[in-house]
Amino acid sequence: MSKVWFITGSSRGLGRSLTEAVLASGYRVVATARKPEQLQDLVAQYPGQILPVRLDVTNKTEIKAAVAAAIDQYGRIDVLVNNAGFGITGAAEAFTDEQVTSQLEANLYGPIEITRAIIPYMRRQKSGRILQISSIGGRTGTPGITIYQAAKWGLSGFSEALAKELSPLGILVTSVEPGGFRTDWAGDSMSFAPFVEGYEESVEKVKHHFRGEGFVPMGDPRKAARVMIELSENPEPPVHLVLGSEAVAILEMADAKRTADLQKWKPVSVSTDHDDAVNFLDTPQGKMYSQLKTN
Repeated sequence: MSKVWFITGSSRGLGRSLTEAVLASGYRVVATARKPEQLQDLVAQYPGQILPVRLDVTNKTEIKAAVAAAIDQYGRIDVLVNNAGFGITGAAEAFTDEQVTSQLEANLYGPIEITRAIIPYMRRQKSGRILQISSIGGRTGTPGITIYQAAKWGLSGFSEALAKELSPLGILVTSVEPGGFRTDWAGDSMSFAPFVEGYEESVEKVKHHFRGEGFVPMGDPRKAARVMIELSENPEPPVHLVLGSEAVAILEMADAKRTADLQKWKPVSVSTDHDDAVNFLDTPQGKMYSQLKTN
């Protein structure tokens, strides 16, 4: 039997492109969405191959029900893709409490809960792939999308630690970190906090960029979908996979700045060691870290 994919946010954007590509490749899909009726065209096109399920990733009851429906229908889950999410732009101080909570629940807490709900089945199978759709914003910071990126940094960090935790069990984890792709992320899926005076040179520049006609993302979601299918079959996937030349360029600039800062401030960093400290790699904890198996 073909593998079973569990994809969140499958009715639009990157999730829709991935769902279509996975189905076209002959796999079975548990396609979750807030409005699963938007998937009826795929149900008609791929009868018996797709199970549309209603899922708000911030609702723990719906998470449990969606995973149970997947197991009842197919008996297993081979590939989990945590794709659902959305962004908000504005100054950190301008967001309402509800906006902050909604960003963290949809982009971080939800994926963590879904992952935790599915891991036991993969553990018993002794196999599985988990693709967390994070963002290049989970590796570098941009003014105006602080709360969104806080969630994505959390998801990327969770994924990296989880990859080390699950690798001995035959479960491989990758944090997929796209740059700009031609979806509605900065369109209908984006909302904005009220204007606050004083951020014209930081937040407002980013906001105008997203709203402007000149904002044309470089990434093709159909190509990203093909890459993720190939990634799911790769026996040695990376723990982090950046997608898009834009994301590569941004990360290279960020890494160069971090490396320069690390070297500049290294004497200060190591000056805080206790007087009897030895080389970290010669310590038990250093040896443990160097021996941890990853993807």
